[in-house]
Amino acid sequence: MARRGLPLLRHILRDSAAAASAPPLLKALASAESRRSVTYMPRPGDGTPRAVTLIPGDGIGPLVTGAVRQVMEAMHAPVYFETYEVHGDMDTVPPEVIQSIRKNKVCLKGGLATPVGGGVSSLNVQLRKELDLYASLVHCFNLPGLPTRHQNVDIVVIRENTEGEYSGLEHEVVPGVVESLKVMTKFCSERIAKYAFEYAYLNNRKKVTAVHKANIMKLADGLFLESCREVATKYPGIKYNEIIVDNCCMQLVSKPEQFDVMVTPNLYGNLVANTAAGIAGGTGVMPGGNVGQDHAVFEQGASAGNVGNQKMVEKKKANPVALLLSSAMMLRHLQFPSFADRLETAVKLVILEGEYRTKDLGGDSTTQEVVDAVIAALD
Repeated sequence: MARRGLPLLRHILRDSAAAASAPPLLKALASAESRRSVTYMPRPGDGTPRAVTLIPGDGIGPLVTGAVRQVMEAMHAPVYFETYEVHGDMDTVPPEVIQSIRKNKVCLKGGLATPVGGGVSSLNVQLRKELDLYASLVHCFNLPGLPTRHQNVDIVVIRENTEGEYSGLEHEVVPGVVESLKVMTKFCSERIAKYAFEYAYLNNRKKVTAVHKANIMKLADGLFLESCREVATKYPGIKYNEIIVDNCCMQLVSKPEQFDVMVTPNLYGNLVANTAAGIAGGTGVMPGGNVGQDHAVFEQGASAGNVGNQKMVEKKKANPVALLLSSAMMLRHLQFPSFADRLETAVKLVILEGEYRTKDLGGDSTTQEVVDAVIAALD
């Protein structure tokens, strides 16, 4: 089925009448196809294959990372993987994994299960802190052909990743009384604000919204807002506004199309990103990544459901779309834009045609069936 979209796409490029009657996605794809040959001029040596650290992770992680490997091999992408076994019940991330990411600069990972309670530290948080991956980016958008309650959703949630409620500073003062510290610093607040505005500027976004609870946490979230306001003055071409987090959640589920780029402290960003993902089509199709000054880790954008359940693993029906789109983000990060374009186009064609979808998208396909359809759709 996915193959049938390609002749139509090529026909649109040649025929103006066909272009007028084409579905919106194919029009967009045709436009991208027509521009592709002049959008990027590589430097000598840019085609050298790049090493990427791969962490399959827990639950459905090996299934969806395996899907990415198959698609990368099928389109002969200039990357190769160094695979390491890391699981959420480990005490720490093994030093050789950290060393590999430091060397390669880029990592692709499946979900890591985080035990609830018990004093066990999240390996996801450990990775972010160890590598100073201070910015989490989740792109939540409507995929043509996938029915959702709201249309015209195109939200980028940029979340501070290293402090706030995730600082991990908790202790029992006396039996039955636990104190958990929320740490906010000017340095971290400023750099996440700068990243959000720079992202908006580089991607032709029109508005940045800061999410906060400064009406209650006047010092901590007040510092975050102060930093965002200072940075906003340096980008006069980008509209800036602020919204309290509880109102933000209500506005997200009632009128999500009003949001563009959202910048948030740590905890709020996790909640907002998962909510936006659910509105735009589900966590199984939303890409994302974590980036710092020197390193980047790409994974499913929204954390809800990124490990799945045992039944899904046994039936091999995990949705690989989110991680496939995240790997397209990775390819663009590595300056392989044409490979990213091909991968995104193929995934969107498969979603549009609707024959191969996993259960969370209303179908009954296996992971492998979706992968085979994406490979068939690669031009």
